[in-house]
Amino acid sequence: MKIGKYIISLSFLICLLFSTTSFAKAENEPKEEFKAGEVIIEHILDSYDWHIFTWKGHHVSVYLPIIVFNEGKCYTFSSKVFHESDKYVTVNKTNSEELVFAIPHEGKYKGKVVILNADGTQTRPWDISITKNVMALFISCAIILVLFFLVTKAYRERGEKAPKGLQSLFEWLICYVRDDIARKAINEKSVDKYLPYLVTVFFFIFINNLLGLIPIFPFGANITGNIAVTACLALFTFFITNLLGNKEYYKDIFNTPGVPWFLKFPLPLMPIIETVGCFTKPFVLAVRLFANITAGHIVVLGFISSIFIVAQISAAGGAGMSVFSLILVIFVDVIELLVAYIQAYVFTLLSALYFGMASKEHHH
Repeated sequence: MKIGKYIISLSFLICLLFSTTSFAKAENEPKEEFKAGEVIIEHILDSYDWHIFTWKGHHVSVYLPIIVFNEGKCYTFSSKVFHESDKYVTVNKTNSEELVFAIPHEGKYKGKVVILNADGTQTRPWDISITKNVMALFISCAIILVLFFLVTKAYRERGEKAPKGLQSLFEWLICYVRDDIARKAINEKSVDKYLPYLVTVFFFIFINNLLGLIPIFPFGANITGNIAVTACLALFTFFITNLLGNKEYYKDIFNTPGVPWFLKFPLPLMPIIETVGCFTKPFVLAVRLFANITAGHIVVLGFISSIFIVAQISAAGGAGMSVFSLILVIFVDVIELLVAYIQAYVFTLLSALYFGMASKEHHH
């Protein structure tokens, strides 16, 4: 408890010192107005570079590779070119201009790489660039693989001995997913078929949620708060459910037992409702995870941004606000730790329930 108090006190002092130093400098030197909305949106959205910090007006970033295809040709270059100039001009073998690339700040393709045509129009190439979220996804997958390899190695070396360290934590979580989620939602004959996916998706969401709470490079990316990632996970659940579903599952959709005949014929009302439900289930999975994780990031960034908003009015007020905001940020981060687990649990549980319905056995 004493160590925890010292850590919190030190955090307060560092934040207060940083705030007062920055604000005192802001009074003597004219600075651009702080735009909280842009800062928050920049964090929760994907980008072609990974901004780490700003030092004396200079942005320190990791510039990621841009890979685009246009008319069968592949163009690769660093995203740094867009920080040095608004446009990037490619040159062919005859040293003549070939294509002009840019990232517009407004319009239909805002924040995306486009080709500027001679007539002033914009064309979107096939873009497979390594963006911030993609890079963070590679890092998180590498961490997950290393963790599981370490646990596997521990099982091989320890054999039947009691689990120890990281092995004991993973064994508890895996057994929890198996016994309290999978086996309670799926019948015993089919549970082993779906268990590997359920364990994988639980750890993937849980670990990425935790990594998103670490505000230092190479962590802090909003992976599970990206609708493309959550939609991909939901589609996995959707295809597994419907491709491995048995005849009882489809019978419940197209000829629901216990439902009056006039709800099936001549207008197949119930089959229509059940079919629509097959598509709304993955939609709900994707949106729930996306919305909850994104909301947590926005709340934390909102409290941090309030320090600089108040500091623009008064340096002393900003210093006082930094302490108050830090308390709220710590409180919200503790809640986010719980949310990180809950969202992984809910996604896994709902997926298990869908698998249970897809493997339901006929009862006489």
